[in-house]
Amino acid sequence: MRLRFLGGNGNVTGSKHFAETGDFRFLVDCGMTQERDYLWRNWDKCPEDPAGIEAIFLTHAHLDHCGLIPKFWKDGFRGKIYATAATCDLAKLILLDSAHIQEEDALFKQKRHRKENRLGRPVVALYTNADVQQVLPMFVPVDYECQTEIVPRVSVAFHEAGHVLGSAFVEVTYREPRERNERRILFSGDLGRPDRPILRDPAFFLDPGRPVDTLLIESTYGDRESAPIESVDDQLREAIARTTARGGKVIMPVFAVERAQEMLYRLATLQQSGALSKDIPIFLDSPMAVEATRIFVRHKECFDQETLEMLDSRESIENLHLLETPDQSRTLNTFGGPALILASSGMCNAGRIKHHLANHIGDQRNMVLFLGYQSQGTLGRRIVSGEKNVRILGQQYMVRAEVVSVRGISGHADQKELLAWYSAIPKHPETTFVVHGEITSSQTLAEKIRGIAPETKVALPEYGEEAFV
Repeated sequence: MRLRFLGGNGNVTGSKHFAETGDFRFLVDCGMTQERDYLWRNWDKCPEDPAGIEAIFLTHAHLDHCGLIPKFWKDGFRGKIYATAATCDLAKLILLDSAHIQEEDALFKQKRHRKENRLGRPVVALYTNADVQQVLPMFVPVDYECQTEIVPRVSVAFHEAGHVLGSAFVEVTYREPRERNERRILFSGDLGRPDRPILRDPAFFLDPGRPVDTLLIESTYGDRESAPIESVDDQLREAIARTTARGGKVIMPVFAVERAQEMLYRLATLQQSGALSKDIPIFLDSPMAVEATRIFVRHKECFDQETLEMLDSRESIENLHLLETPDQSRTLNTFGGPALILASSGMCNAGRIKHHLANHIGDQRNMVLFLGYQSQGTLGRRIVSGEKNVRILGQQYMVRAEVVSVRGISGHADQKELLAWYSAIPKHPETTFVVHGEITSSQTLAEKIRGIAPETKVALPEYGEEAFV
């Protein structure tokens, strides 16, 4: 098999792994890059011709894993997209929302450039709603733990990754022409943490009868251990109480898929325990998050037992307001008194959160509460790193609001959890590629894996690099 690494190399977003075996060519993930320094990757034509790619195996529906599929269609891709049923539903929603944001941002920048008399190449959307409509029929839902033959000699299976609703790590089994022995390659996608709300725990790949020859493993948190998950509610309670006591608003950048739903679950739990007053209004300002929540409810097969029991008890969050229209969103600009405002996107690089930051980041009574990883080059990373003056929607703003990061809430496995997942594979892979992480994180995890499996070849592929396995 020939591999080529086309994203998520030396950075966290834009996962895209090409593979070719015999006459079959496929991708695992086709993600959008979100770090400013690598945005050009979204616009460049793929080094491997999309027209020759027959399938995409999608590990999950986050934008940095599925967001370039419509661009691939524009460049000639006409294959099928295989994913779990929940991932198919969420990915369609995310791509439609992404197209809307692409078109809206292009119009906003065009208007701003005209006002500033800026000349140069016209601003256009990366892709449009019409492009996404062409992609939607290409999705093929598959069940967890089901070996699906894609073409003769190549099959795929999806296993629970516990990262987001429908997420999976992907097992590809293949035989080269005229060969009898099977080869197996495992793509971790993004691995979640055990004991998180709503989702089932990540599965381990335990079958000694299906040895793994090659592994691609993510390394987002490969250089650190996260805070205990059970500490998250205490951090939330303290941060919210501190802000509301001074009459401020808590602005929470959330990913519309998974993080928004997890936060609603946690806020409901805090209300029920009396740790959060039911009088404080909670605004979920994201049409996509509202629709994603409806998709979550349709896919209870992905829930853990605790969440199923909570649903059966019919306990729910109170004083929750779901905002879907722009006019509803704008009412928060003049809303008085303490409140919690959850809006996407989670890294503050698009969507309604940018408007809420512009309106609230300059008030020292308020708090910007980060709930997950912030990639290099994103607005969220600049704020959480302590910059006191940030550019939002083309204007500079002083950061006077309190900035807090909740530890332990990430949907990514930490170093200890990644190594436990790796160590559970019955026989160490011949080759392990460490991907989907910033350089120091990937290097640290690679060294840890070498310590566990000194007989294994461990590599950190660069963008565009090829390998034969």
